[in-house]
Amino acid sequence: MPPKLNQKRARFVLSKIDEILTWEQQTDRERDTRFVDLGRYLCEVRAGQYWRLEKLKSFDDFLERRFPESRRKAYYLMSIHEHLRRQIRHELKQIGWSKAAELAKVARREPQGSVCATWLHKARELPKQQFKDEVDKFLTGENDPSELIYFKVFRTQVPVIEQALETAARMLGSDKSRGYCLEMICADFLAGASADSENPAMLLTSLHRYFRFLPSLNQRQFIEDCCAQLPKAPSATA
Repeated sequence: MPPKLNQKRARFVLSKIDEILTWEQQTDRERDTRFVDLGRYLCEVRAGQYWRLEKLKSFDDFLERRFPESRRKAYYLMSIHEHLRRQIRHELKQIGWSKAAELAKVARREPQGSVCATWLHKARELPKQQFKDEVDKFLTGENDPSELIYFKVFRTQVPVIEQALETAARMLGSDKSRGYCLEMICADFLAGASADSENPAMLLTSLHRYFRFLPSLNQRQFIEDCCAQLPKAPSATA
């Protein structure tokens, strides 16, 4: 059963969200001082189903109306509120929401969801991209050099791209970077293309990339299944 709708509280929270979003557009800043409050209000809207006050059908419909360009930012802000403890939230406004979202990924991985002072120090001192690279290394255990790739897409293409990346993120786990998600999408395309073109070398490369994404338990299961399907060697004749 849906929770009882507190219309007075719902109107207050929705008005605060609109106020912060309007402020952000006018100041053209990275929600560097009010993103913590925005994430908290968004979580409350989802929990209390306040979108019903606007006759909407779901929380996604609410996000699509408030964040028409990308709902991903909204989910990042909510993750900050859900995974970072209250004791460090007052420090987040000094580092900006992008770095705070990376800290939330660390908190999900750390025991009991704690973020140590070392990570807070890195967030304050390192540039945004360098800090993101540090978090990626911590989450993946890999030290591959990274490279930024820029290309233009039309606004009509953004929803399809965002949906594909979000689907890949759910399959890989939310701690994986969007670069890994894009790699999986490309590997899936190459696997299908190579199967149609009967190119075993390309198919083998795609399967190798897929294998890297699997958890260790699934990797062992994959190896056992492959070994079971190999043709048995002919028995030696006397």
